[in-house]
Amino acid sequence: MLNEELFVFLQLKRVDNMNKVIIVTGASSGFGKAIAERLAEHGHRVYGICRREMSHNKINYRQGDIRDTERIGQIAKEIFEKEGRIDVLINNAGMGLGGALELTSWEEIKLQMETNFYGCVNVCQKVLPYMRQKRSGKIINFSSIAGIEGIPYQGFYSCSKFAIEGFSETLAAEVKRFGITVSLVEPGDFATGFTAVRVNSEATLKDPDYGPVFARVRERFEKEEIGGLKPEYMAKKVEQIVDAKRPRLRYCVANLEQKLSVILKRIIPGNWNVAILRSYYGS
Repeated sequence: MLNEELFVFLQLKRVDNMNKVIIVTGASSGFGKAIAERLAEHGHRVYGICRREMSHNKINYRQGDIRDTERIGQIAKEIFEKEGRIDVLINNAGMGLGGALELTSWEEIKLQMETNFYGCVNVCQKVLPYMRQKRSGKIINFSSIAGIEGIPYQGFYSCSKFAIEGFSETLAAEVKRFGITVSLVEPGDFATGFTAVRVNSEATLKDPDYGPVFARVRERFEKEEIGGLKPEYMAKKVEQIVDAKRPRLRYCVANLEQKLSVILKRIIPGNWNVAILRSYYGS
């Protein structure tokens, strides 16, 4: 009888140790929603941050814009005071911008960079003090294959993801001594709601030089996104990073062709890579 009670106690202790307090940004749709739901289903205490009101029986939603320093600070403090720790931060929230670099307006550029890059930095800065206090934590920042290769007519989206790459690599070196790890997730094409809500440069659409080419390139990358991998596949991969004892810095999550393009980019001359991108997208 005693052995049975000890076994039950150890099992419960093991399960409790597995449960983590996790923040997921952009948790109302796409990657964020799939990731939050999977982690919550598997027993983690998940807090989803998104701009619109959401409710879920297993996810604790908090309404907030990742660019709002005061609001994100309030949310991080509230979660820490309630839970006593924040184990994992998954920075997924973001948006896309299409158009020619020459014609994209400063308002459009600002929206892109503030949402994808500054938003990621803001959430990291608000959560990190609580992770440092506990001398443990895991940060997973969403980049993109577009953060490895400059994608034609998604140039400022690429810029925002290149910035996340540099930020995350540097952050990993700075916070390692506090027991905090940083990982980058670099998705390829996925079938999420991302395609439908992409902002497209009005000036590019109307321009006689860029407009027709942009239309052709846009048709290509939107077709690939719509026919891409499912967000549930990404959720499974992110769960593996959450569970990993020694997570890697980078995880490219894409189809075989896109993974090969990333490898190729690192070994061929830059001009060759630009020529390949032009040919592939028809730019």
